[in-house]
Formats: sequence, C-alpha cells, structure tokens
Amino acid sequence: MFFSHQGTKTLRKHKDLNANLNYSHFTLKDLTIAIETKDTVGNLLQEWIKAWLYKMNIEFEENSNSQKFPDFYLDTKNKKTGLLEIKSFDWDRGPGFDLANFDSYCTSLLSDAYRIDSDYLIIAYQMQGCALSIKNVWLKKIWELSCPSGTYPIKVQEKKSVIYNLRSGTWYSERNTFKPFATKEDFLSALNETRYQYPQTRHTNGHWLQNVIKNYNEHTGVKLSVK
Repeated sequence: MFFSHQGTKTLRKHKDLNANLNYSHFTLKDLTIAIETKDTVGNLLQEWIKAWLYKMNIEFEENSNSQKFPDFYLDTKNKKTGLLEIKSFDWDRGPGFDLANFDSYCTSLLSDAYRIDSDYLIIAYQMQGCALSIKNVWLKKIWELSCPSGTYPIKVQEKKSVIYNLRSGTWYSERNTFKPFATKEDFLSALNETRYQYPQTRHTNGHWLQNVIKNYNEHTGVKLSVK
C-alpha cells in the first residue's frame, strides 16, 4: 500500500491507551496548582503523544507551524505519507470538533490530494476536578469521521449562511441518523455536491472534483472513481 508505514502500524497496534487515570498539576517555582480547566487538555495530550512517539522509537517530525496541518509527519523522508493530526474531545459532551477549514481543505486537495489519506488520532477524555481519564482512542481517516447532515451532503459548521469548517459526526454511535462515509470516494462525492449547493462555490465548482482526482493520481498512481 502506498500509505503503509511503520509509524501508522505502531499507532494501530497501540490504540488501547485508555487505561490510566492521571492528575493534572502545574508547578512554577515552589507553587503547585491543580489544573481543573479543560482549555489546555488538547495541548497537554498532544505533548504526551509526542513523548510517547519518542518512547516507542517511532521516527517522526513535528510541524514547525502549530497552526498548519498536519501535527506530525510519521514519514520524515516522504511528506506525502504518514500525515498525522491529533484531535481530542470531552467524552461527556461528545465530539463535534472541526476536521478542517472548508475552503482551505477544498483548495489544498487541488495540489495536495494525498492529504485525504491522512490519519487522525482521536482521544476522548473525561475530567473530574483535576483527574483526567482517557475514555477511548481511535485512529481514523477523515471520511470515517465525517458524515452527511440534514442541511448539506456533508456536515459543516455554518454561521449566517457561511460555511466555515468541516465538522465531525459521532462515528462511534449506533443511534445516529447520519452514519460516517464508507469510503474516500463517498466523502469526495459529498464534498463536491456540497460545493455545488453552497452559493459561494457553486459557480466555480465545474472542474473541482475532476482536478482533485487528477492530482491524486499524479501523487499516488491511483485513479479514483467518484460518482
């Protein structure tokens, strides 16, 4: 497989990280406080994942720009493979996090279509006081986290008729009306149809999907068949 590498294999083998209960504290000089706010949990978990990658002797490179995708490159010799993004959410509130900025993601697929094969490491946590427990961990592709919605063929964050982000569904629930996409082709088809329905992209969408498929083939040698 074009996107098979040791880092991802190790992550898939060790997805059972949801076992320990830890207490979050911060020490500065001689003062230690218990961290009860959830604002910093995502950053703390990402730092822990980085330390874990070192411990497991997984070769990786951290993105020098923390605001850009991805968080980590697990293949340091080929930046088109082994792209890893870290996401976390409060187990009691459910996911509903942003997968990517809608416009930026659609534009990036025109030149970097291999991005669709990136891995997402999802960590569900629960916090009671300063006690942090990991409830579950998943390693997913973007189409396995995304789903349709009642408004558009793909779930988005929309405010005042403006689409901002691609939003995750609740992929682990059997009771959801909208199930995750089964394939990357289904995901791309829904994204394309959403661009046709969305007024701001409707008139410039004529060749978007065709160009994404072409770019993916150029990078991977695989010709996607998207209806």
